[in-house]
Amino acid sequence: MIDGFGRRIEYLRVSVTDKCNLRCVYCMPEEGLSWLRKEQLLTYEEIVKVITTMAPLGLRRVRITGGEPLVRRDLPELVHMIAAVPGIEDLSLSTNGVLLEEHGEALREAGVNRVNISLDSLRPDRVDVLSRRPGSAQRIMAGI
Repeated sequence: MIDGFGRRIEYLRVSVTDKCNLRCVYCMPEEGLSWLRKEQLLTYEEIVKVITTMAPLGLRRVRITGGEPLVRRDLPELVHMIAAVPGIEDLSLSTNGVLLEEHGEALREAGVNRVNISLDSLRPDRVDVLSRRPGSAQRIMAGI
């Protein structure tokens, strides 16, 4: 696939949810959010269908994002499905890291090659203030 500027399209970012387990001051309000209903989100099968359709056209890299993708149930199952698509060479995940300690190994085994973790400071007190979730810094570091 070629975009309007003549560049090859080899990379796809897939947002699997709009939900997040943090309320970072620069990203979303602390309360009063209305989330998408489950039926408004792409199913895992629909996501894989898009990727399977694009792979023969040159898609090589997929990044799973959100919201916070790890709050979506059974994410390793989706990773496994994407990793099995012929032509996909790189499968990465963008996360706040809070749930990585719990899910990291399963994601690696399912096929995640790389992880991008958002860490706003090396000072735990600042991370907790920015995320509006006390203890989040400790959980992020445990995930790393």
